[in-house]
Amino acid sequence: MNPFTLIQNLIPQQALSEFAGNLAASQNPYVKKSLIHSFAKAYHINLDEYARSQFSDYSSFNDFFTRELKSDARPIDETPNQLICPADGTISQIGDIKQGMILQAKGRTYEIGQLLADYDDGQYFMNGSFATIYLAPSNYHRVHMPFDGQLTATRYVPGTLFSVNHTTAKHVPDLFARNERLICLFDTSFGRAAVVMVGAMIVAGIESVATGKINRTPHIQYRTHELTLSKGDELGRFYLGSTAIIILPKSAHNDWLAHITHGKKVMMGQAIGNIPV
Repeated sequence: MNPFTLIQNLIPQQALSEFAGNLAASQNPYVKKSLIHSFAKAYHINLDEYARSQFSDYSSFNDFFTRELKSDARPIDETPNQLICPADGTISQIGDIKQGMILQAKGRTYEIGQLLADYDDGQYFMNGSFATIYLAPSNYHRVHMPFDGQLTATRYVPGTLFSVNHTTAKHVPDLFARNERLICLFDTSFGRAAVVMVGAMIVAGIESVATGKINRTPHIQYRTHELTLSKGDELGRFYLGSTAIIILPKSAHNDWLAHITHGKKVMMGQAIGNIPV
């Protein structure tokens, strides 16, 4: 086992994330200033493209981490048949769901039904397509709609909290289907679709516009919704870095753009694929 992965197995993941979450939510001026300034220095954070341009404008580290962009910072590709990237980050993997399996890393796959925690949903997305976007700590951490759709249900699934970077993806089997995640299910013009927000080590929480911040529980939380969202609308946010996965059905006949490949840096709002009008 990779040493980095071994350490993560030994660390009390939930307790560490809860501790980090309490610190990140603190509005104590000394705590928040220390966390924000240390983080900004370590990851070279520049606030020029954000709505609040001073570190002192943020009430806590969480407030800083989920900072909002200026309204014109990420133009949304409005072409009717274009699927947009839901978040800033890096394409971890992208392609087809082959025989019910999604590529996690070279030599590693996992089941779509396991990711969605529902094998009927998994059957529906058989032979569909997917895109996995990794959000590094330095990235903008809100997740937006990659398409127009009606949010019909969310499914929170408790799980492990392994890091989701490339090293861990290579060494931990079924990583995204084991970690804590929020599955958002949609009705769209091209069929049903999903966006999965996957938690990770020290992630203090996941939030969606329909559920608010999820309260961690040891059981699955399933909720129904009737919320219409447009391409580019905010869907949710992470309190510390993680991964977003787009799941499309076979009926979408999706064609990922040729330059959107493994390792490609992407930004929220840019076109990454073609879907039926």
